[in-house]
Amino acid sequence: MADVVVVGAGPAGIAAARAVRECGKTAVVLDDNPAAGGQIWRGDPIVLEGLRAGTRVLGPWQLQCENVILATGARELFLPFPGWTLPNVMGAGGLQALVKGGLPVRSKRVIVAGSGPLLLVVAAYLKEQGAHVLFVAEQAPVRQMVVLGKHPAKLWQGLRLRSQLESVPYRTECWPVSAEGTTQLLSVTMHHAGENWTERCDYLACSFGLVPNLELPALFGCEIRDGVVVVDEQQRTSVPNVFAAGEITGVGGVDKASEEGRVAGLVSAGRTAHCRRSSFPDTLRRAFALRSELRHLAERETILCRCEDVPVGAARSFDSWSAAKLQTRCGMGPCQGRICGPAAEFLCGWGADSVRPPLYPASLEELLSKKLLDE
Repeated sequence: MADVVVVGAGPAGIAAARAVRECGKTAVVLDDNPAAGGQIWRGDPIVLEGLRAGTRVLGPWQLQCENVILATGARELFLPFPGWTLPNVMGAGGLQALVKGGLPVRSKRVIVAGSGPLLLVVAAYLKEQGAHVLFVAEQAPVRQMVVLGKHPAKLWQGLRLRSQLESVPYRTECWPVSAEGTTQLLSVTMHHAGENWTERCDYLACSFGLVPNLELPALFGCEIRDGVVVVDEQQRTSVPNVFAAGEITGVGGVDKASEEGRVAGLVSAGRTAHCRRSSFPDTLRRAFALRSELRHLAERETILCRCEDVPVGAARSFDSWSAAKLQTRCGMGPCQGRICGPAAEFLCGWGADSVRPPLYPASLEELLSKKLLDE
């Protein structure tokens, strides 16, 4: 058995595994993607010894080893608005991943909208691939984003991306109101400067920030506070021999994730190391805090839970996430609430009160083959 098991092969997991091996210890890296890299380095030729790609972790009972490093990353936050379930309306990072996987976008008209630094990253990549990026729509106002000036290096990265998009308008205080089409997206109605207008396009790449993947840390019993896993300066969680690194300790980008992963790897392998804490994750939250108007985009019949076809109106008729799940099956589909859960938290103020194993839908045959059931 390996000395350390790393869950997640993004920047944090890669850095952790390599640090473990530097110390002469063995590491196994589990990731449900076909290759290492995560969203940041997806498609890049990364050699990572000990990688078991295409492996989904259903729960903590599968990870029987001396030390575990959780580097499960984050996913995009989607907020419902009329038409958001139309084909070709997708997450910004989701569209980027599809293009990296071979989806042709040359000459396609694309709107990139939502909130956060990911919008610029995705827009620059799509433009490089030949897409006609009509504009980038950021819901936050400029006055809110000035706090990014506290981090000159990060600000410079943003300005460098912006220079790659010189011909692409960047509109702040701008967001999608609705998407129109029948069998697929035809146009998007946007709001900006107190007015609405409609723009024809082929794709809407839309996400409103990132949500840490906390389901596995929650099953381990790790302390979670303010939406992130609590760790000390050595990346130790509240559970002995369980470490956490990357976006699950606070969304802060590749540099933060790599540093935390390396520290977690060194400490789990018996070395002494400490992580320098950055205020950048808090700055990001303040800079791109979501405006209240976004809570009122969805109409009563707008779908909230895509897996179970539960509309916003049906969910809002209850007073808690548990009640909505019990009465409407909201959050009980294949994604297990990963999409509608964070959206419901923003729209209704509900928080998930539990995480139940297995983390992903699994067949009885799969459970039995992994000896996950009590005999």
